[in-house]
Amino acid sequence: MPNERLRSALSSRGWTHADLAEAVEVDPKSVERWVNLGRTPRKVTALKAAEALEEDVHALWPSLRQARTARTISPELVALYDQRADLPVSVFAELLAQARRRIDVLVYAAVFLHEAYPRLNGLLRERAAAGCTVRIAVGDADSVNVRHRGQEERFGHGIESRCRLALMHYRPLVGVPGIELRTHGTTLYNSLYRADDQVLVNAHVWGVNAYGAPVWHLRRTSGGSMFDTYAESFNAVWETAQPVEG
Repeated sequence: MPNERLRSALSSRGWTHADLAEAVEVDPKSVERWVNLGRTPRKVTALKAAEALEEDVHALWPSLRQARTARTISPELVALYDQRADLPVSVFAELLAQARRRIDVLVYAAVFLHEAYPRLNGLLRERAAAGCTVRIAVGDADSVNVRHRGQEERFGHGIESRCRLALMHYRPLVGVPGIELRTHGTTLYNSLYRADDQVLVNAHVWGVNAYGAPVWHLRRTSGGSMFDTYAESFNAVWETAQPVEG
């Protein structure tokens, strides 16, 4: 995906790709890839570029925020993030884009995905056309548990409207071969974003919106059980969820 923040920073200074390349001593083609393909430079180079542009390096390349590696805790645990807000939406999009067999999304709403990445439905259609099974479960806005979650978040009825908005975003996918959309009314302890053998788990914390809660990135490994625990949890919710009709 193009790096529009970097493009804007260059434009505001009247700089070309070659100008930034000269300032940070790299090939202009490298800058072109940063802008047009969304590539992330090495951190030392990114810091030089941000200094030259008088921009915050993490605003230009959010993926440079350091995740906490967790290899010593469990081989399944790839990374920990203090809060979902630390992850650029590109992390979610790139994970789903890598899927070849299965995509599972279990949320109450997670409207940030469509708002920050408008072509999400297109990506899901492409994956389904390539043979992926895509299952999406969003919260039933009329369920007791969704209302309770709204009270816990201290957002009142906001979560119900977000659930309805999420359903509106995903509804055009109803009837697309390989994609199924359902609504659920379960008590949701985590939001799940699965692509094949990887999953992003966004914890739900009482009194905190999901964007302020931690995220852990898991990868299935031989002999591990953490990934399978969440995969089985998704399946259990899916069995209780109601299909959305066209």
